Order: sequence, then structure tokens, then C-alpha cells
Amino acid sequence: MKKHTADGDVYILAIESSCDETAAAVVKNGRQVLSNVISSQIALHTLYGGVVPEIASRKHIEKINQVIESALKEADMTLEEITAIAVTYGPGLVGALLVGVAEAKALAYAAGKPLVGVHHIEGHVSANFIENEDLEPPFVCLIVSGGHTHLVIVKDYGEFEIIGRTRDDAAGEAFDKVARAVGLGYPGGPKVDKAAQGGNKHAIEFPRAKVGDNPYDFSFSGLKSAVLNYINHAKMTGEEIVVPDLAASFQNAVVEVLVTRTVLAAKEYGYDKVAIAGGVASNTALREGMKEACQKAGLKFYYPSPVYCTDNAAMIGVAAYYEYIGGSRAGWDLNAVPNLKLGER
Repeated sequence: MKKHTADGDVYILAIESSCDETAAAVVKNGRQVLSNVISSQIALHTLYGGVVPEIASRKHIEKINQVIESALKEADMTLEEITAIAVTYGPGLVGALLVGVAEAKALAYAAGKPLVGVHHIEGHVSANFIENEDLEPPFVCLIVSGGHTHLVIVKDYGEFEIIGRTRDDAAGEAFDKVARAVGLGYPGGPKVDKAAQGGNKHAIEFPRAKVGDNPYDFSFSGLKSAVLNYINHAKMTGEEIVVPDLAASFQNAVVEVLVTRTVLAAKEYGYDKVAIAGGVASNTALREGMKEACQKAGLKFYYPSPVYCTDNAAMIGVAAYYEYIGGSRAGWDLNAVPNLKLGER
């Protein structure tokens, strides 16, 4: 494992603007969150049934200075006292990312501070370090969000081996599409989760796709199509659609696949620690299912609080700390990389 210590305390001011949350945070020594300010645009994008990139970018421009000021004030710190400035530079919406990157570069240049570029997904994984003081690499992590479903081995801080990924829709995308189809609205994940709590998860038997050439890959397009076909068939025949039952059955199919593959990977690769990360990691059925399966398999299970599952800057500050003490610095040519792959620099 690489050297992960620093001389004296390290305070990171982190900025996150990859999608529809404008966020800033101050993180001390990679584990202590001194402030975590999030300005959400969910209400705005709900009108359109999803995130509108142009609107998201404009809102980031409006909010970013206020959010940073609030984060510094809440942490009771000045910009001069900050050690380094970190920002998400990919993946995400290019216009939204550019707002954060431009802001971070301007602040770092004006204040004479080092600049650290952070991979958004690395941030999600790092959210697990905030409340779990005993968690250190290596471990297996399932990353589930609107745009990503990855199964990775976290070999060290900032060092990942991807062993499984989705071949089509990410889990979060499937939640959004199913929620829209049954009239639950946006954002789909929390709406389906809530509806499912009043339903029977065994009411409808939906398929669990297996990807032949890799036991750790995922595919959710077939499941999504099966749900849409069920809805269309019910409408054509005049059958009643019991939304809680449909939501619970769909969610159960997603969770079962995510849990079984993650636990299988931990056993086969010989790791005794499992973590989850990303927006879908706040799903109650996934958390319960993973907890139960890990207990049965004798694995330690870690997960962040819901506020650290969705997009936030605290997780970016944590990831940036380990990047910073590992010697990583970004130049003034740092740019937004909307399709940045995990492990790329």
C-alpha cells in the first residue's frame, strides 16, 4: 500500500457540479467532514421528467459562489486556511462539470493553492471512508447510480480494478424508466423504493439476466422491457396494475442480481469486506439485502449514509485528500471530461 500520511492537518475545499447538485464541502484529513453544503435542482428538473443539461449548467453558475461561501462559513474557515482545492472533472454533464472546474481553477489560482482533479465515481467509493473509520483498502465495492453500475476491487486509495459492469442500462436508469412508465415520476429511485415498501416482492416474477462471458457483468435492459411489456399487456387486457406490487417485484429483481454478484465476487477473489456506493446505494431493499447476504457469507458490510450516497462534495473532498497526499496535482489546463473512465487520469 502507498504511503498515506501528511505532515500536519490537510484541509480540502471540494466542489462538485457533475449533474444537478451544486455542492461544496470542507474535509479535514480525509475522514472528517467540517461542512457539506448541497443545492439541489431536483424540483426544477421534475417538471421535465429528468435532468435538462442546459438548465443544470445555468443553475450551477447561479449557485456555486453561494454554496462555497456557505461551506467555508459552516467549517469556520477562510480560503487562506485551506490546504488545497478539489473539483470533480468527470464523468458527468460537460456544461455542468465546466462550471465547477472553472470555479476551482479560479479560486486555486487567486489563492495560490494546489488544485486536485477528482473522478466522480472515485468520490462515490470514498464516501464509505467518512463514517467507517476502520475501512481501508482492499475491498470489493458495488457502485450503483443513474449512469453507472460497476463492480470493482478497491486495491488501494484511488486504485481500482473493474471486474464487472453493466452491458446496457445502469440500475438507476432502469429505476427511472420504470418509475416513469407507472406514473411515479422523477427521480425514479426514491419513488420506486417508497412504493415498493407497501408491495409484495414475489407478486410478479421478472427475469434476472445473466451475462454469459462474465459472471460479474450486469444487464438491466431485459428486465426493464419485461416490466414495460407487463404494463402494456395489463392496459390492453384491462387488468389492474398494483403499483406497489410491481415496484417491489421489479426492485427485488434488481437487488437480487446486484447482491448475488457482489457477494460471489468477494468470495471468489478472497476479500472479507464489501461496500456499496452511488445514488442507488441509498435504496432500502439493496441495503437490507446486502446486509443479510454479507452476514450469511461472513463478510463485513459498509455503506454511506443516504446524504453521502447522492452527489455531494464531501465525498470529493475525501477522495481528493488521498490524491493530494499521494502527490497528485492538476495543472491550469484541467478540463471537464464528460466520459472519463474509472482509473483514467
